[in-house]
Amino acid sequence: MPECPELHLAGCFINGVCGGLVFAGGVERSAVGRGPEVPFRSEAYRISALARGKELRLTLSALDPAAAPPPQDLVFRFGMSGSFRLCPAAELPRHAHLRFLTRESPPRALCFVDARRFGSWRLGDAWQQERGPCVVSEYQAFRENVLRNLDDKAFDKPICEALLNQKYFNGIGNYLRAEILYRLKIPPFEKARTVLEALKDQKQERRKKDPSLTLSKKVKLMRKNPDLLELCHTVPMEVITAEKHLLDPEHSDNYATFKNWLQCYLVPGMSSLRDRNGRTIWFQGEPGPMAPTGQKHQKMPRKKRAQLKADPEALTPKVTSRALKRRPRAAATPQKSDEKEEGEEEEEEADGPRKGRARRRRRGTPAPALPEPEVLLNTRRSRRMSARRGRAAVSVM
Repeated sequence: MPECPELHLAGCFINGVCGGLVFAGGVERSAVGRGPEVPFRSEAYRISALARGKELRLTLSALDPAAAPPPQDLVFRFGMSGSFRLCPAAELPRHAHLRFLTRESPPRALCFVDARRFGSWRLGDAWQQERGPCVVSEYQAFRENVLRNLDDKAFDKPICEALLNQKYFNGIGNYLRAEILYRLKIPPFEKARTVLEALKDQKQERRKKDPSLTLSKKVKLMRKNPDLLELCHTVPMEVITAEKHLLDPEHSDNYATFKNWLQCYLVPGMSSLRDRNGRTIWFQGEPGPMAPTGQKHQKMPRKKRAQLKADPEALTPKVTSRALKRRPRAAATPQKSDEKEEGEEEEEEADGPRKGRARRRRRGTPAPALPEPEVLLNTRRSRRMSARRGRAAVSVM
């Protein structure tokens, strides 16, 4: 589930591998891609990328602007499984929904790959209007945007739900919110305004105590005693720093590096609840006063977590050949899913089977039960006896 660190790393990957490449021709689109055709064609152009929160912008620029079309911008959202890959054009990966071909021989292709098709792209350079400043690249603007709008009804919700509101926390997703709240020991279902108003007061107290703090001293103070908004910046930066040397999205150590970094999300011993949007929040301790009623705290067994760490593929359920025989149509037809939005596309949870699948299954009509052999024999005997009695009665008359 790509969040702002993954989008930032994708931009670094594209700028790194495509910086010396020249692309040519038109942009190829798959028949099922969730985005428009790209009306750009040039005999020689370059590609650059810029990430902001949960969006990434590609710019296609012709090498000869005088004899070519103007630059073309595309803004991507990755959904749940979107990523970019550079591969030989003759060996395109599955679900490569948008492809940019190089001019070299044999050509290679920069592909936008999205197996679950929740990701999308649109033409133009404009970022989505509903999204606020990026928590990574626009930290000061992000902080001021939150503290200036605490009267918004969005902060009437629990802090765990407010952290997913992209109008104020552009780039924060499910695993980041769990890690941020865990480090500060903030109950996930504490009221968001209660948590954030305290930061406003703390900022004023810091200025009164020492108004002459230099920038370096402020950075040291932030690292020593970070607040929630500061962690919204530093925690994603930890992920970026840890994985920056693994810019290849197919690197085998990428998954292990990320899992070893996690302190709360999917970690054994942590509790989990579903918020009012159906998203699972992982935490430690009490959930808070606004926790949904009727749910029990669930904890991941340590054995299961150890298995997931040892075998990353254990996260993906395997379909046996026996199951495929039972459901040949389901195996051939891609599953359709609805996309939730609350200022962002909501990624599905990968923590268990969906509820309601059993309800969709058609209940077959049971075949009528066959009578037991002894019942059949008794029925025949009773018929014979009744027939004999009838004949005897006729002879007497």
